[in-house]
Amino acid sequence: MAIVLKGLLCATVATAAMLLGRTAMAAQTQDQAGLAMSSPASASACAALAQGGALWPDPTTRIDSAVLRPAQGARAPAHCEVIGHLQARTGVDGQAYAVGFHLRLPLDWNGRFLFQGGGGSNGVLGDAMGAVPFFGGQVALAHGYAVVSQDSGHDNQRNALAAHGGELSFGFDPITRLNYGHASLKLTADAAKAGVRAFYGRAPVRSYFAGCSKGGQEGMALAQRYPDAFDGVLAGAPGFSLPRAAVAEAWSTQTFGRLIANPAPTVRDLVGTFSDTDLGLVQKAVLAACDRDDGLADGVVGAFEACSTAKVRRRLKVVTCSGAKADGCLTSAQVGAMLRVFAGPRTKAGAALYSDWPWDGGVAAPGWRLWTLGLAQPALPAFNVSLGMGSLAAVFSAPPRGLPDDKAKMTFAMAYDFDRDAAKIYAVAPPFTRSAWEDNAARSSDLAAFKARGGRLIVPHGVSDPVFSINDTLAWYREVDARFDGRAAEFVRVFPVPGMNHCAGGPATDQFDAFSALVAWVEQGQAPDRIIATAGRDTPWPGRTRPLCVYPAIAVYSGRGDPERAESFSCRRIGPGKRPPKQRPS
Repeated sequence: MAIVLKGLLCATVATAAMLLGRTAMAAQTQDQAGLAMSSPASASACAALAQGGALWPDPTTRIDSAVLRPAQGARAPAHCEVIGHLQARTGVDGQAYAVGFHLRLPLDWNGRFLFQGGGGSNGVLGDAMGAVPFFGGQVALAHGYAVVSQDSGHDNQRNALAAHGGELSFGFDPITRLNYGHASLKLTADAAKAGVRAFYGRAPVRSYFAGCSKGGQEGMALAQRYPDAFDGVLAGAPGFSLPRAAVAEAWSTQTFGRLIANPAPTVRDLVGTFSDTDLGLVQKAVLAACDRDDGLADGVVGAFEACSTAKVRRRLKVVTCSGAKADGCLTSAQVGAMLRVFAGPRTKAGAALYSDWPWDGGVAAPGWRLWTLGLAQPALPAFNVSLGMGSLAAVFSAPPRGLPDDKAKMTFAMAYDFDRDAAKIYAVAPPFTRSAWEDNAARSSDLAAFKARGGRLIVPHGVSDPVFSINDTLAWYREVDARFDGRAAEFVRVFPVPGMNHCAGGPATDQFDAFSALVAWVEQGQAPDRIIATAGRDTPWPGRTRPLCVYPAIAVYSGRGDPERAESFSCRRIGPGKRPPKQRPS
């Protein structure tokens, strides 16, 4: 779970360039359902938004600036840029807080509104350009969308007490925790829609939300808690179990930390517990065990749910050193650590505290290592420690605890007692009257109100995501499907992405346009059965295309045609214990 370093996360997500061309999308946004309109907006109309008053639903709203911006290339058409805040107050920790928002209103408006999801700890306004994940590298503002982003109720520059964990200081204030969890989303959406109505003279015809990671959690929270706010939600790699996932980060860190000879291991020591060669051996074992289960040996574990730990363990045994550690083998302790991490955190009695993880070919990718172990070049500590432990202590536990540096965070992880400390994510302690789980979880299967209002939800998730397990997402989907008598796919669809790490990256076809699929579903009733995805330059197969299939179907090679092209695959559901016939490319 990203709790700082938003810039790096957003840059990673932005690399997910998708297929749908700009011209096609422009035509869609201008022609569909008569939504296109040219606003009579002017500099005076924009400046009028700064006057405040009754147009804003929350009377505490204050506009810091409202300026008409001229067009700056294709990405930034002429628009009114509004920056404001609401509910300014002093928290119980003595810090000044407010919910800040950033709104852009294009003069050539297409009638639609987009809420751009956040990431990490939030704490920054965001650029409100609409460069959302899984939108083909496109910018929604350039296609006529009114776009808003927000800081979720705190400022990473202003609210950063070192003793309280720096940028995670907001975890010491109950209202700010609640705003971070979900409350600021409705406040921001209401303010932005009021700005849209005032500027254009009418409400948006369609409203969308799109985000990944923490942004995915925000999308889930909106669908569950504020079901009338949006017509369509794109919730990638949803952190809807954030506090539990943070416990899993402690489990992973402690497990790998036990491989270190140093009695007081540092976060830098984690990097050396597995070399890149070692992780490559794990990846090869996974592929040897499961690559062919989807009918084609292509470096992708398409049938990932059939890839059992028993099958992988047998392959790992083959590469376990019989003597001293060498480059071509793994120690038994390394193998044991991998098995323990992938099994997920548990109490001593065996009760699951989060989820297990699927075995997948993305385990050797830099995106997997960066979160779990850290990188040697460039030198970056494991995000599970530098980001995850700070959030677990300050934001997801009661009472909160500030961890000032990586040394304190590593010590915290190694001393974490899963029988005693994991319960703190459900605890209340003055001044907190709600638990971190109540404030931040968005895992409910009750989406009846969202379904009743005609809402549509698309959930892409990387199978090799090391932060939020896709197994948790799929378990949630099965709960939703059971609640709606096997008809969940009428309004929610999950798209697993084999090989993909957290929101992007890995040996995967991670470049695809799920947002346009969402718009077509909402506005034209075209429920997506498959989304075409492309592999990037850093994969073993640049330019490869594959269909991403709606869960529980997987991409299966037809036995004819180029196995590097999506048209040679169909989406098929493979029953338990079954697999498609093995194929040889023609």
